[in-house]
Amino acid sequence: MDINFEYDGVTASKRLEELAAARIDKMVDKYDFIVRADVFFKKENTSSPETGRICNMRLSLPGPRLFAEASTASFEASIAKASDDLGRQLSKRKEKMKSRS
Repeated sequence: MDINFEYDGVTASKRLEELAAARIDKMVDKYDFIVRADVFFKKENTSSPETGRICNMRLSLPGPRLFAEASTASFEASIAKASDDLGRQLSKRKEKMKSRS
């Protein structure tokens, strides 16, 4: 499975890529129908110290793509929040797939 990383206004970071890849690999182990993942890191100027480090994750799989975005004070927390959201979406998608078969 391919994982593509893109950075917008952020310096590329091997550590962030490894952290995101580890989270995505856990999802792939549980849901084998994931084809590809795209991860976007973006820094946004905000007046709030709790936001501004954005992580977008998009998963390609049969049917519509799944997407999650999180904006927190750190990229690590944004990765965790976005991947947790995708985990919930994947479990719902798997239930729908089971009910149709």
